[in-house]
Amino acid sequence: MIEEGGGPAFERGGTALAVEDVHKSFGPVEVLKGVSLSANDHDVVSILGSSGSGKSTLLRCINLLETPDSGRVYVKGELIRMRESRRGGLVPENPKQVERIRGKLAMVFQQYNLWSHMTVIQNVIEAPVHVLKIPRAEAVERGEEELRRVELYDRRDYYPAHLSGGQQQRAAIARALAMQPDVMLFDEPTSALDPELVGEVLRVMRGLAEEGRTMLVVTHEMGFAREVSDRVMFLHEGRVEENGKPDEVFQNSKSERFRQFLAGTLR
Repeated sequence: MIEEGGGPAFERGGTALAVEDVHKSFGPVEVLKGVSLSANDHDVVSILGSSGSGKSTLLRCINLLETPDSGRVYVKGELIRMRESRRGGLVPENPKQVERIRGKLAMVFQQYNLWSHMTVIQNVIEAPVHVLKIPRAEAVERGEEELRRVELYDRRDYYPAHLSGGQQQRAAIARALAMQPDVMLFDEPTSALDPELVGEVLRVMRGLAEEGRTMLVVTHEMGFAREVSDRVMFLHEGRVEENGKPDEVFQNSKSERFRQFLAGTLR
């Protein structure tokens, strides 16, 4: 866990997220082979690794878009309770608990996942209105505030098809922020963007880090991982190969596989 962190918008707190010995297989392929991590409030944790290393699966297991085969996930100190299903494997013990805990997590996907038939502001307020049961007028006020935060207020009445990829991803970030989550999960948020649009999304994410947002970021952006993260984790074939502060990991890595990975990104 990291001692540093914090920002003007938040006060120092305890452990925001803890993952213990998570395993996940798809058929005969074991994708996660006992992964553990922790993040304190205000930490930015960057998760690195080659394609197929288990990065996205780890995020999906945290918010139960995928169900772990074994292991434990704690959000703000609360264990997500699981039980054995009749068909084998684990299922959530209490769907209401899962729904409540998902309200503490917000995920930003690689492909934006905006509803094409809704305007930007409609996308942003949908979950606060229907999941958090916030009055529509309050949700609109909150949504417009978040769109200002990501520099997209002037596009609030546009449909996704009329936005660039970078604008769509910023709209997706505003949608996540509107849920006022304790932890934000980013699944390769810039990998679907043209190179010239990557910077505008990373600028927003850097701003969120400066505010003190707790963030887990699956990314191939080495500059972001090195400069913004409190901790960097490198996954290889479903296991944690490297885990530590950015300077330690990038300059003094004990993992030969990570050094090869890093050399490949610099070519």
